[in-house]
Amino acid sequence: MTDDLFRSDAYLRDCQARVVRADEAGIVLDRTVFYPQGGGQAGDSGHLALAGGRELVIADTRKAKDAEGRATDEIVHVPAPGQSELLAALKPGDAVTARIDWERRHKLMRFHTATHLLCHLVPQPVNGCSITPEYARLDFHMTDPLDKEALTTGLARLVVAGHPLAVGAITDAELDANPALVKSMSVQPPRGTGTVRTIRIGDGESIDFQPCGGTHVANTREIGPVVVTKIEKKSATTRRVVLGWAP
Repeated sequence: MTDDLFRSDAYLRDCQARVVRADEAGIVLDRTVFYPQGGGQAGDSGHLALAGGRELVIADTRKAKDAEGRATDEIVHVPAPGQSELLAALKPGDAVTARIDWERRHKLMRFHTATHLLCHLVPQPVNGCSITPEYARLDFHMTDPLDKEALTTGLARLVVAGHPLAVGAITDAELDANPALVKSMSVQPPRGTGTVRTIRIGDGESIDFQPCGGTHVANTREIGPVVVTKIEKKSATTRRVVLGWAP
Protein backbone atom coordinates (compact mmCIF):
# COMPACT_ATOMS: atom_id res chain seq x y z
CA MET A 1 0.00 0.00 0.00
CA THR A 2 1.02 3.63 -0.48
CA ASP A 3 1.59 5.69 2.68
CA ASP A 4 -0.85 8.57 2.06
CA LEU A 5 0.76 11.47 3.91
CA PHE A 6 -1.94 13.96 2.86
CA ARG A 7 -4.43 12.19 5.16
CA SER A 8 -2.71 13.50 8.27
CA ASP A 9 -1.36 16.78 6.85
CA ALA A 10 -3.02 18.36 3.81
CA TYR A 11 -0.45 21.18 3.82
CA LEU A 12 2.50 18.97 2.88
CA ARG A 13 3.70 20.09 -0.54
CA ASP A 14 6.41 17.50 -1.16
CA CYS A 15 7.99 14.38 0.24
CA GLN A 16 10.87 12.00 -0.35
CA ALA A 17 9.75 8.64 -1.73
CA ARG A 18 10.91 5.51 -3.53
CA VAL A 19 9.52 3.96 -6.68
CA VAL A 20 7.57 0.73 -6.21
CA ARG A 21 6.87 0.30 -9.92
CA ALA A 22 6.60 2.45 -13.04
CA ASP A 23 5.08 1.93 -16.49
CA GLU A 24 2.98 3.80 -19.04
CA ALA A 25 -0.08 3.50 -16.76
CA GLY A 26 1.65 5.40 -13.98
CA ILE A 27 4.10 5.40 -11.10
CA VAL A 28 3.43 3.85 -7.71
CA LEU A 29 5.52 5.19 -4.80
CA ASP A 30 5.93 3.88 -1.27
CA ARG A 31 4.63 7.23 0.08
CA THR A 32 3.11 10.35 -1.41
CA VAL A 33 1.58 13.78 -0.86
CA PHE A 34 -0.54 13.42 -4.04
CA TYR A 35 -4.28 13.02 -3.41
CA PRO A 36 -5.95 10.47 -5.73
CA GLN A 37 -9.29 11.31 -7.33
CA GLY A 38 -12.09 10.27 -5.03
CA GLY A 39 -15.11 11.47 -3.09
CA GLY A 40 -15.79 14.00 -5.83
CA GLN A 41 -12.40 15.71 -5.43
CA ALA A 42 -10.08 15.84 -8.45
CA GLY A 43 -6.71 14.12 -8.24
CA ASP A 44 -3.54 16.14 -7.73
CA SER A 45 -1.08 17.13 -10.41
CA GLY A 46 2.55 18.17 -10.04
CA HIS A 47 5.88 16.51 -10.76
CA LEU A 48 8.42 13.97 -9.55
CA ALA A 49 11.97 15.28 -9.20
CA LEU A 50 14.35 12.54 -10.38
CA ALA A 51 18.07 12.02 -10.09
CA GLY A 52 20.21 14.40 -12.11
CA GLY A 53 17.73 17.28 -11.92
CA ARG A 54 15.20 15.71 -14.28
CA GLU A 55 11.48 16.21 -13.68
CA LEU A 56 8.62 13.92 -14.64
CA VAL A 57 5.31 15.79 -14.96
CA ILE A 58 2.31 14.20 -13.22
CA ALA A 59 -1.00 15.08 -14.89
CA ASP A 60 -3.38 13.24 -12.54
CA THR A 61 -3.51 10.90 -9.56
CA ARG A 62 -5.79 7.87 -9.23
CA LYS A 63 -6.30 4.88 -6.99
CA ALA A 64 -4.99 1.61 -8.41
CA LYS A 65 -7.59 -1.07 -9.16
CA ASP A 66 -7.49 -4.84 -8.89
CA ALA A 67 -8.56 -7.34 -11.55
CA GLU A 68 -12.21 -6.89 -10.54
CA GLY A 69 -12.01 -3.11 -10.88
CA ARG A 70 -12.06 -2.42 -7.14
CA ALA A 71 -9.87 0.34 -5.70
CA THR A 72 -6.79 -0.82 -3.83
CA ASP A 73 -4.50 0.87 -1.28
CA GLU A 74 -1.99 1.84 -3.96
CA ILE A 75 -1.90 5.33 -5.46
CA VAL A 76 -0.99 5.77 -9.12
CA HIS A 77 0.71 8.97 -10.31
CA VAL A 78 -0.40 9.35 -13.94
CA PRO A 79 2.33 10.92 -16.13
CA ALA A 80 1.61 13.55 -18.75
CA PRO A 81 2.05 12.26 -22.33
CA GLY A 82 5.41 12.30 -24.10
CA GLN A 83 7.65 11.15 -21.23
CA SER A 84 8.38 7.56 -22.25
CA GLU A 85 12.15 7.98 -21.94
CA LEU A 86 11.92 9.20 -18.35
CA LEU A 87 9.45 6.45 -17.45
CA ALA A 88 11.65 3.76 -18.92
CA ALA A 89 14.57 4.96 -16.82
CA LEU A 90 12.65 4.61 -13.54
CA LYS A 91 13.40 1.45 -11.57
CA PRO A 92 11.96 0.04 -8.33
CA GLY A 93 13.83 1.53 -5.39
CA ASP A 94 14.76 4.77 -7.16
CA ALA A 95 14.57 7.82 -4.91
CA VAL A 96 12.36 10.72 -6.04
CA THR A 97 10.86 13.87 -4.60
CA ALA A 98 7.09 14.03 -5.08
CA ARG A 99 5.90 17.65 -5.34
CA ILE A 100 2.29 18.72 -5.89
CA ASP A 101 1.03 21.77 -7.79
CA TRP A 102 0.31 23.62 -4.56
CA GLU A 103 -1.71 26.51 -6.01
CA ARG A 104 -4.09 24.02 -7.66
CA ARG A 105 -4.31 21.80 -4.54
CA HIS A 106 -5.02 24.77 -2.29
CA LYS A 107 -7.98 25.73 -4.48
CA LEU A 108 -9.29 22.18 -4.16
CA MET A 109 -8.88 22.32 -0.36
CA ARG A 110 -10.73 25.64 -0.17
CA PHE A 111 -13.60 24.47 -2.37
CA HIS A 112 -13.86 21.12 -0.58
CA THR A 113 -14.18 22.88 2.77
CA ALA A 114 -16.79 25.22 1.25
CA THR A 115 -18.92 22.22 0.25
CA HIS A 116 -19.01 21.19 3.91
CA LEU A 117 -20.35 24.63 4.77
CA LEU A 118 -22.96 24.18 2.05
CA CYS A 119 -24.04 20.93 3.71
CA HIS A 120 -24.68 22.96 6.87
CA LEU A 121 -26.79 25.51 4.99
CA VAL A 122 -28.71 22.84 3.04
CA PRO A 123 -29.24 19.95 5.49
CA GLN A 124 -30.33 17.43 2.88
CA PRO A 125 -28.75 14.19 1.57
CA VAL A 126 -26.14 14.64 -1.17
CA ASN A 127 -26.42 12.45 -4.28
CA GLY A 128 -23.59 13.92 -6.34
CA CYS A 129 -20.41 15.95 -5.88
CA SER A 130 -17.61 17.41 -7.99
CA ILE A 131 -14.70 19.49 -6.71
CA THR A 132 -12.30 21.06 -9.21
CA PRO A 133 -9.91 24.04 -8.97
CA GLU A 134 -12.38 26.27 -10.84
CA TYR A 135 -15.75 25.26 -9.41
CA ALA A 136 -17.46 22.86 -7.04
CA ARG A 137 -20.96 21.46 -7.08
CA LEU A 138 -23.23 19.48 -4.79
CA ASP A 139 -26.42 17.72 -5.88
CA PHE A 140 -28.97 17.65 -3.07
CA HIS A 141 -31.78 15.10 -2.85
CA MET A 142 -34.68 17.49 -2.31
CA THR A 143 -37.69 19.08 -3.97
CA ASP A 144 -37.85 22.51 -2.32
CA PRO A 145 -36.40 25.51 -4.20
CA LEU A 146 -33.14 27.12 -3.09
CA ASP A 147 -32.21 30.80 -3.06
CA LYS A 148 -28.85 31.64 -4.67
CA GLU A 149 -28.35 34.95 -2.87
CA ALA A 150 -29.33 33.54 0.52
CA LEU A 151 -26.82 30.69 0.16
CA THR A 152 -24.06 33.07 -0.96
CA THR A 153 -24.74 35.27 2.07
CA GLY A 154 -24.74 32.24 4.37
CA LEU A 155 -21.43 31.00 2.98
CA ALA A 156 -19.83 34.43 3.42
CA ARG A 157 -20.95 34.52 7.06
CA LEU A 158 -19.48 31.08 7.81
CA VAL A 159 -16.23 31.86 5.98
CA VAL A 160 -15.46 35.12 7.78
CA ALA A 161 -16.43 33.60 11.15
CA GLY A 162 -13.15 31.67 11.06
CA HIS A 163 -14.44 28.30 12.22
CA PRO A 164 -11.60 25.82 12.83
CA LEU A 165 -11.52 22.43 11.12
CA ALA A 166 -10.27 19.27 12.81
CA VAL A 167 -9.49 15.84 11.37
CA GLY A 168 -10.55 12.94 13.56
CA ALA A 169 -11.84 9.40 13.43
CA ILE A 170 -14.71 7.28 14.69
CA THR A 171 -15.01 3.52 14.88
CA ASP A 172 -17.04 1.50 12.42
CA ALA A 173 -19.40 0.68 15.28
CA GLU A 174 -19.90 4.37 16.10
CA LEU A 175 -20.71 5.09 12.48
CA ASP A 176 -23.15 2.18 12.36
CA ALA A 177 -24.87 3.66 15.41
CA ASN A 178 -25.08 7.09 13.74
CA PRO A 179 -25.85 6.46 10.04
CA ALA A 180 -27.12 10.05 9.62
CA LEU A 181 -23.48 11.24 9.79
CA VAL A 182 -23.05 10.02 6.21
CA LYS A 183 -24.40 12.87 4.07
CA SER A 184 -23.60 11.27 0.71
CA MET A 185 -26.06 8.88 -0.90
CA SER A 186 -23.64 7.88 -3.67
CA VAL A 187 -20.29 7.48 -1.90
CA GLN A 188 -19.87 5.51 1.30
CA PRO A 189 -16.86 6.12 3.58
CA PRO A 190 -14.09 3.52 3.24
CA ARG A 191 -14.09 0.79 5.84
CA GLY A 192 -11.85 -2.12 6.67
CA THR A 193 -9.38 -0.63 9.16
CA GLY A 194 -11.88 -0.41 12.03
CA THR A 195 -11.98 3.40 12.00
CA VAL A 196 -13.37 6.01 9.63
CA ARG A 197 -11.74 9.42 9.07
CA THR A 198 -13.96 12.39 9.97
CA ILE A 199 -13.99 16.15 9.43
CA ARG A 200 -15.41 18.47 12.08
CA ILE A 201 -15.96 22.19 11.47
CA GLY A 202 -16.69 24.41 14.45
CA ASP A 203 -15.35 24.79 17.97
CA GLY A 204 -18.24 24.89 20.40
CA GLU A 205 -20.74 25.65 17.64
CA SER A 206 -20.95 22.54 15.45
CA ILE A 207 -21.08 23.56 11.80
CA ASP A 208 -20.44 20.21 10.15
CA PHE A 209 -19.37 16.72 11.20
CA GLN A 210 -19.17 13.84 8.76
CA PRO A 211 -16.89 11.11 7.40
CA CYS A 212 -14.61 12.45 4.65
CA GLY A 213 -11.31 11.42 3.12
CA GLY A 214 -10.54 14.63 1.21
CA THR A 215 -8.16 17.52 1.84
CA HIS A 216 -9.33 20.70 3.57
CA VAL A 217 -8.10 24.02 4.93
CA ALA A 218 -7.58 24.42 8.67
CA ASN A 219 -9.96 27.36 9.12
CA THR A 220 -12.99 28.53 7.14
CA ARG A 221 -11.49 32.02 6.77
CA GLU A 222 -8.85 30.49 4.50
CA ILE A 223 -11.54 29.59 1.94
CA GLY A 224 -11.80 33.21 0.84
CA PRO A 225 -14.70 34.72 -1.12
CA VAL A 226 -16.91 32.12 -2.82
CA VAL A 227 -20.33 32.57 -4.39
CA VAL A 228 -23.17 30.40 -5.58
CA THR A 229 -23.02 30.83 -9.35
CA LYS A 230 -25.93 28.60 -10.30
CA ILE A 231 -28.81 26.55 -8.90
CA GLU A 232 -30.32 23.97 -11.22
CA LYS A 233 -33.24 21.59 -11.02
CA LYS A 234 -31.59 18.44 -12.35
CA SER A 235 -34.60 16.20 -11.72
CA ALA A 236 -37.82 16.14 -9.74
CA THR A 237 -35.81 15.26 -6.62
CA THR A 238 -32.40 16.84 -7.31
CA ARG A 239 -31.24 20.43 -6.85
CA ARG A 240 -27.69 21.24 -8.02
CA VAL A 241 -25.73 24.04 -6.33
CA VAL A 242 -22.60 25.28 -8.11
CA LEU A 243 -19.91 27.28 -6.31
CA GLY A 244 -17.35 29.58 -7.92
CA TRP A 245 -14.72 32.09 -6.88
CA ALA A 246 -16.07 35.56 -6.23
CA PRO A 247 -15.14 38.04 -9.00
